[in-house]
Amino acid sequence: MLKPFDHIGIGVAFSPNLKANIYEAARLSIFLKAKLFLIHVGEKSAEKEETLKTFLTPFIAKNLEYEFVFKDGNPVDVILSSSEEKKIDLLILGALQRENFVNYYVGSIARKITRKAKCSVLLLIKPSVERISCEHVVVNGLQDPRTKKTISSAFFISKQLGANRITIVEEIGQKQVAVKVDDDKSLRRAAIAKEILRRKEDSRVQRIVSEIPNTYKEHITIKTQSIFGKRGYSIGHYAQVARADLLIMNAPSNTTFWDRLFPHDIEHILTELPTDVLIIR
Repeated sequence: MLKPFDHIGIGVAFSPNLKANIYEAARLSIFLKAKLFLIHVGEKSAEKEETLKTFLTPFIAKNLEYEFVFKDGNPVDVILSSSEEKKIDLLILGALQRENFVNYYVGSIARKITRKAKCSVLLLIKPSVERISCEHVVVNGLQDPRTKKTISSAFFISKQLGANRITIVEEIGQKQVAVKVDDDKSLRRAAIAKEILRRKEDSRVQRIVSEIPNTYKEHITIKTQSIFGKRGYSIGHYAQVARADLLIMNAPSNTTFWDRLFPHDIEHILTELPTDVLIIR
C-alpha cells in the first residue's frame, strides 16, 4: 500500500520545544503531500493561532495545507477523539528531551495514546528545527499479515524523505530452532536449522519487495538481515548498532497482544534506541 498517509496530526503544547515539533510535522506533511492538523488541548485564542501561524509561515509558502484544532479536556481523550474526527492516519507525538520522553510521555501520554490510537503513530524523540536528513530506515520483516503493508509504507516514506538505505530485519525466535546443543554434531544441526530458517525468511521478504513498484526502489540500497533473538529487543538493538534514522514496525493486532508486547518490546526500543519510531496500523 503506497501513499499511506493523507492526514497527519500532531499534538501541540506551548512548550520550549513547540517550534521544533511543528517544523518536523510540517516538513513531513510536505514530503508526504498530506494535510497537517495541529491539535491543541486548551481554549482557542487569537494569540495562540498567531503563534502557530508564525511557525508555519515557511511551510505555508510551500503550499502546506493545515488546520488548527482547539479542544478542552483530557489530553489523551482530546488527541484520540480529534484524530478520529479529522480522519488522521498518522499521529506524531513529540518530546523535549529523551529522558523526559521516557519518564513522562512514554510513562503516560504516549503509551496511552499509542495503545488506543486507530492510526499509525510516529514517536519523535529528536525533533529539530533544522532538518536532519533521513538516510537509513530499518523496518521489521516479521511473518505477519500486516508486514506487507508496513514494508510498503517504509518504501514510500523512504522515497519521499530521500533515504538511500532500507534494511528489512527478520526476527527469528530461538524457539524456532528446536535443537538442543550439547556437542559438535548438535551444534552443526543447529547451524543448519538456522540457515534453513534464514533462507526461508529471506525468500518470503524478497517476494514482498518484488511487488513494490520499481519507482520506490530506485537509488535505494535494500538489505535483509535475519536476527535470532527476542522480538522487539533484537530489532531495537540492531537499529541502534546500525545507526538507523527511523525504525518502522507493525502495530500489535489486538489489545491482549499489545499489553503483552508494549511493556517489554516497544518500551525497550523507546528507552534504549536513540531514533524515531514509526508504528504502522
